[in-house]
Amino acid sequence: MTVTPPMERVSQAFARRETAGRMLAEDSDRVALACQDMAVRFHRGGKLIAFGNGGAGTDAAHVAVEFMHPVIVGKRALPALAVSNDAAAITGVASHEGFCQVFAHQVRQWGAPVDIALGISATGQCVDVLRGLETGHELGLLTVALTGGDGGMLAGSPAVDHLLTAQSDDPAVVKEIHVTTYHILWELVHVFFEQPGLLGPEVIG
Repeated sequence: MTVTPPMERVSQAFARRETAGRMLAEDSDRVALACQDMAVRFHRGGKLIAFGNGGAGTDAAHVAVEFMHPVIVGKRALPALAVSNDAAAITGVASHEGFCQVFAHQVRQWGAPVDIALGISATGQCVDVLRGLETGHELGLLTVALTGGDGGMLAGSPAVDHLLTAQSDDPAVVKEIHVTTYHILWELVHVFFEQPGLLGPEVIG
């Protein structure tokens, strides 16, 4: 059995992250369009509804608090909530409607057409995340998905307005790219929000 030398493994670990990060940078136009559309919704009084399972659920909470309580002094708080945070709501819905409805049900109750639904799934194969985005789409919300690999079922869904994919099959790298992506979303949403002329005359008129 061939054993890879430790330093070579270190180089490989950094290379995986460098490649995924470079591919995110090459996807900058897609990210910017998502941020612009999100800023339009916030400008109209909308809120962000984020959700995901497991580690992606903690990402949803992280996204929500970034918008609700910016750590950078002078940045405006924008309304956001993570519906994957409420264990009582999730288990209550799951026991009566099935686990695949845990986010859809909450989006239906919390969501308004001016809002944004952000679903996070490292594989793109989470049915409950897909159902949440589909419900948001049906209600007129802007829908954004963060996923990894080939995007899974989220990539093929017409209910997703903006698909942002961490292009890696390594779950650790996908997680790390997702953190970078939603930090960029937060930063660029504020860029567009603070310069409403970039959002079009129908927004500022």
